[in-house]
Amino acid sequence: MDLTQGTVEEKNKRAKKMMLWFGIISLIMAFAGWTSAYIVSSKRKDWLDTIDLPQAFFISTVIIILSSITYILAKRNVRSDNQKMAKNWLMLTLMLGIGFIVLQFVGFSQMLESGYYFTGPTSNIKMSYIFLIAFVHILHVVAGLISLLVVLVQQDRGKYTSENMLGLELGATFWHFLDFLWVYLILFMFFVK
Repeated sequence: MDLTQGTVEEKNKRAKKMMLWFGIISLIMAFAGWTSAYIVSSKRKDWLDTIDLPQAFFISTVIIILSSITYILAKRNVRSDNQKMAKNWLMLTLMLGIGFIVLQFVGFSQMLESGYYFTGPTSNIKMSYIFLIAFVHILHVVAGLISLLVVLVQQDRGKYTSENMLGLELGATFWHFLDFLWVYLILFMFFVK
């Protein structure tokens, strides 16, 4: 298929989807760099093997997976033109996203209570990576929440229908990527000692 063919609307949709995927690929590369540095640094003599991740990180993992499910349900309801239920599922997705961030900060508090710090004389390189990776992911979830708020406002205005779902689909793609990314990161940090 020639990407230069089609209506202006089709070209616009393809361009927006392509921009989103370029952004996602750049995020994958950034997190691949941090996880690679984590692996390389794990060979250092001052690396701590016995650190347990905070319980709140595992609970937040369940929360973000549930939020992807609620986003999927919102999309299904828009496809079937059930706008009220779509809005309810989007609101639940928003609440779950906020809950994810709150639990991440609870996890940071649990690490601090255990005596692990991001930097300073009592910090260690492994915990610095865990703080960094989790915090940068939180920043991207905040961006995801902003995009979700835009989707919610547009949904409330009646913009999305079974015939017009581009903004909803772009927001959902980014949200699912953030979900997948966190699941990868938590598994990575759990298994790579």
